[in-house]
Amino acid sequence: MSSIQTIQGGPPFHKPPTPMTLGEAPIYRSSDSTLHWVDALKSPSELHILPISPLTGTPLGPSRILQLSDSVSVHYFRKNVPGSYICAYYAGIAFMDEKTGRLDVLREIIHESERGSRRFNDGGVDSKGRFWAAEIDKNAVGAFGLGGPPESYGTPKGRVWRYDPDGGLYLMFEGVVCGNGVDWSPDDRTFYLNDSVGQMVYAFDFDLEKGEISNKRTLVDFHGTEGEPDGMVVDTDGNLWIAVYGTNRVMVFDPSGKKIKELVFSGQRLTCPTWGGENNDILFVTSAKGSDGIEGQADEGGNMFSYKVVDGPKGKPEHEFAG
Repeated sequence: MSSIQTIQGGPPFHKPPTPMTLGEAPIYRSSDSTLHWVDALKSPSELHILPISPLTGTPLGPSRILQLSDSVSVHYFRKNVPGSYICAYYAGIAFMDEKTGRLDVLREIIHESERGSRRFNDGGVDSKGRFWAAEIDKNAVGAFGLGGPPESYGTPKGRVWRYDPDGGLYLMFEGVVCGNGVDWSPDDRTFYLNDSVGQMVYAFDFDLEKGEISNKRTLVDFHGTEGEPDGMVVDTDGNLWIAVYGTNRVMVFDPSGKKIKELVFSGQRLTCPTWGGENNDILFVTSAKGSDGIEGQADEGGNMFSYKVVDGPKGKPEHEFAG
């Protein structure tokens, strides 16, 4: 029986001027070697842009911080549209401007009457350039917390949407408590979705040409632990690198759901990883502030963490929205 490899990821490589309330959605741009992420729950929400070394990932200067007009929780670059992102904000999908932080709303999906019960959270872009965005069922999270609601609650209200480059909007799935960690296998045959508060990692069959998902199944079940599978990326071998909120670890699972390694950091509330650097061999991880400490040590959550892959599979660049 093989043992699980444990790797010390270390302290933060970058500390914002004040610890982030909820750092999320890191993405790397190779053209100017910058790392972009948001502090989603700060009031007002912020966009951070940090120049980094493409070889080592170390900062090359201070970050630029922009205040946003709404709470953005996930964003991706737009193909051939410099300085613009597609994003999910609290209630829908928008374009976001890199220079000003302005949001231009494309679709308001969660109407005013529903905003006490739903909000958007994480998302991803598939290899056809379509944007996928997942919601949170705020009622289930607030009433039941970690582990999700009992069967008597019924189907959780969190949904997954697909927004296409031509402006088409499609409801793809309903039934998640806290939608997170949207990604795909390297061969585009499997779609992954984390339910953080529900403590589950799901896999679906994925039809790339049609943009459809089917055959939902459980890949990893975190029930019985304190961990929440949060943001996620996949490497070139198809392994899932999952930031497990509440554990100070990024856990790595093979495509069958077997845990093969874990990275240990000095922040307990890790939220979302991304690949970056010149060779896509640096894992950057956002985090949230606010716990009492880890194993007798101070919690350095609310800062940015990184890990450079020494051997084994590396990452793949994030796709860009094609509209």
